[in-house]
Amino acid sequence: MTSSAPGKRQLILSAFVHQTPAHLNPGLFNHPNDQGRQYKDIKHWIKLAQKLEAAKFHCIFFADVLAGYDVYKQSLQPAIESGAQFPSNDPLLSISALAAATETIGFGVTSSTTYEQPYSLARKFSTLDHLTGGRIAWNVVTSYLESAARNFGLDTQIEHDERYNIAEEYMNVTYKLWEGSWRDDAVLPPNDPQSRYADPARVREIGHQGKYYSVPGAHICEPSPQRTPFIFQAGTSRAGKVFAAKHAEAVFLGGSTPELVRKQVDDIRAQAEKLGRDSRSVKVIAATLVIVAETDEAAGAKFQDLHKYGNGEGALALFGGFTGYDLDKYSDDQDVRFGSEPAVQTFANNWASTVPGSEGLKWNKKTIADYLMVGGMGNKIIGSPKTVADELERWVEVADVDGFNFKFATIPGTFDDIVELLVPELRRRGIFWDDYPVKGATIRETLTGAGNSRLPADHPGSQYTWGAGEDVPKYAE
Repeated sequence: MTSSAPGKRQLILSAFVHQTPAHLNPGLFNHPNDQGRQYKDIKHWIKLAQKLEAAKFHCIFFADVLAGYDVYKQSLQPAIESGAQFPSNDPLLSISALAAATETIGFGVTSSTTYEQPYSLARKFSTLDHLTGGRIAWNVVTSYLESAARNFGLDTQIEHDERYNIAEEYMNVTYKLWEGSWRDDAVLPPNDPQSRYADPARVREIGHQGKYYSVPGAHICEPSPQRTPFIFQAGTSRAGKVFAAKHAEAVFLGGSTPELVRKQVDDIRAQAEKLGRDSRSVKVIAATLVIVAETDEAAGAKFQDLHKYGNGEGALALFGGFTGYDLDKYSDDQDVRFGSEPAVQTFANNWASTVPGSEGLKWNKKTIADYLMVGGMGNKIIGSPKTVADELERWVEVADVDGFNFKFATIPGTFDDIVELLVPELRRRGIFWDDYPVKGATIRETLTGAGNSRLPADHPGSQYTWGAGEDVPKYAE
């Protein structure tokens, strides 16, 4: 049974996590209410998944990086000391255990198109889609760290837009494998008179030969519940938004104000419509840090307590990784908006001008570190359940977002507060459901409410589908 209010959008709620000691909160693993040091323990993640499923969250969204943040001071040392996304385990390997301990909550996993072959990635996600009963989503990224490029054998990163050119062909390869290699009825029923498992005439090699990839063979996995996993994407660059408009079923965006995020949302929806897609079918989920307590004053005090545990050097390591700029070049008191590097000046001016309450601040290293050390960049809402819910509703109205990917300050403490204090207020307002409409549904069904586990007909991947009874896939050359 679900609750709803006439004219009010039902929110998508997701938990944004990372299998590392401190995701966006360097140093907070030392807070007495934080269990970040348990990131290696599967029981830690199972308990969190069960807790979020009991609260009826749609999914858990796992961030990932493939190397350390070494831009600041040209060294890994600040990231290592502060646990700033270093060390970092591969989240893909934990999903089977989390799925076995839950029933309906979905799992979004970040995986790069730049450093793994599409054939092997397709196999991993098909396997997980089988083992989770269709509850796996792929957050498609092209990677952004120079350190990752070096560790994967490159002298430097592949140029930004070229990474998206590669990703475009990559997606076509995976669609061919997932949607077009096996016909819907390729696997035969148990009573086949010839005791065959599958009909070879209904399994084809995809024969892909492109600029970046050669994949001649058939998909080694039979069709999974969703075939293609639900597709997330988080790119905000020009090329990233074009890619998202074409491929994403849900877009993960960040920003300090709903007015700025609205510009990105409108752009992506308009581009999706030009490509023949239903623009409303592209769900938009905003990254948000929520610090909630019984009163506004208590929430403010909670945030100040959290802030005391932050590690400023780790925050500057995160800044270097996010932006590619090394702030160690600046003196402690220097406002980086007025430095000698035009690129840093532009970024710092644009960024600082969007941070609420930043008027009159000197944006030196300490100011930047203080702002980033709890929750990183982007939206932060601190207050009572009413204050937080009011602001979330404002974001929905102004930014036209469909839901929120909640960052955490402490784990599981931040999520405990959201579950115990905020979720009941959202339900009281009729903007978050009481229960999953269908227990055991696929993540595509849960996130879209469409009642269909497969890609929608207007998605570009659906052109590759080999339906039951069709002699050859529609895309055959």
